[in-house]
Amino acid sequence: MSAINTNFLSLERNYLFAEVARQVREYKLANPDKSVISLGIGDVTMPLPRCAVEAIGAAAAEMGAADTFRGYGPEQGYDFLRDGIADYYRLRGVELESREIFVSDGAKSDLGNILDIFDRGIVSLIPDPVYPVYLDTNIMAGNKVVYAKADESNDFLPMPDYKIDADVVYLCSPNNPTGAAYNAAQLGMWVDYALAKGAVILYDAAYERFIKDDLPHSIYEIEGAKECAIEFCSFSKTAGFTGTRCGWTVVPDALAVGGVKLNGLWLRRQCTKFNGVPYIVQRAAQAVLSDKGLKEIDVNIDYYRRNAQIISGALCDAGVEHCGGKNSPYIWLKCGCDSWDYFRTLLCGAQVVGTPGSGFGKCGEGYFRLTAFSSYENTLEACKRIKSLYRKI
Repeated sequence: MSAINTNFLSLERNYLFAEVARQVREYKLANPDKSVISLGIGDVTMPLPRCAVEAIGAAAAEMGAADTFRGYGPEQGYDFLRDGIADYYRLRGVELESREIFVSDGAKSDLGNILDIFDRGIVSLIPDPVYPVYLDTNIMAGNKVVYAKADESNDFLPMPDYKIDADVVYLCSPNNPTGAAYNAAQLGMWVDYALAKGAVILYDAAYERFIKDDLPHSIYEIEGAKECAIEFCSFSKTAGFTGTRCGWTVVPDALAVGGVKLNGLWLRRQCTKFNGVPYIVQRAAQAVLSDKGLKEIDVNIDYYRRNAQIISGALCDAGVEHCGGKNSPYIWLKCGCDSWDYFRTLLCGAQVVGTPGSGFGKCGEGYFRLTAFSSYENTLEACKRIKSLYRKI
């Protein structure tokens, strides 16, 4: 019998969002007369920006003509998009070379695949609670996982503990699921830790465009970060590319482990295992990063921000303690009970879907995540139902 990777047997049986979908599906089958509203999975509802749609059409036309047709593209992305991403960073005062930027089909893929360039059995420091892909991919790789607890005592923003010797450190700001975001001084402390320990920070900035306060949008706004951090970002939530699939990863030239530059390792990995993002999609992403495109995506982000304010207001009216929503599309509420029990109470009692906090880690027990990615009308109706449910209980 062929050998298998037995690390997979240590995973939870179902991926968090797959389990949520399964239970919702079963409820709908048993209650076909009920209208269910989802504030659960973080999928967008607003359509692609007009500039992206126009770029897709123009690129599709190019692919239909012999003199402009393109076959295989560069695995690391076309220069026009890598240059556009570099220009986007300059808006924040961050200088990057295009060769340091790698276009991908989304941050989720790269966050899992990045472990290919690290040894097996490394020590990974992961916030708890946080996006489950961080934990699951490390379990698959057989790595040792230690946790940085995020709770009310630290405003859900864990800080470095020098007693822990980590090889890689996962940071997500604004955080999924709590919505908490680090300030420059706090990120500076993490950079100092990584430099002192010889660790690599894996920085997930997928929600950076939602930041309104005077907070860093990129870890490279922090001095020394290029020597210790890889950054992941995505068009999924900022530009509605959840179904179109495009993101990027930054591996600075200055980043090395044991004298080996990680930029070259990641390039080698991508050239071997990845064939690149479709030309049509990359043209759409380029359009999004134009002045016109950034204005269009900000209209959609403001739409989701308004939804977050509506949810926060409803929870305040119901007397529910919560955080997030200001610099993030996520609202993190304190349910005060088993989070899966709360999931079922909300589903059966109000026909509203959210995500149990325990699915994001042990510290998420007793909490629950709602998203602002539904339509305005559904958000209003969901909030009405939630307030009605709380009046009953």
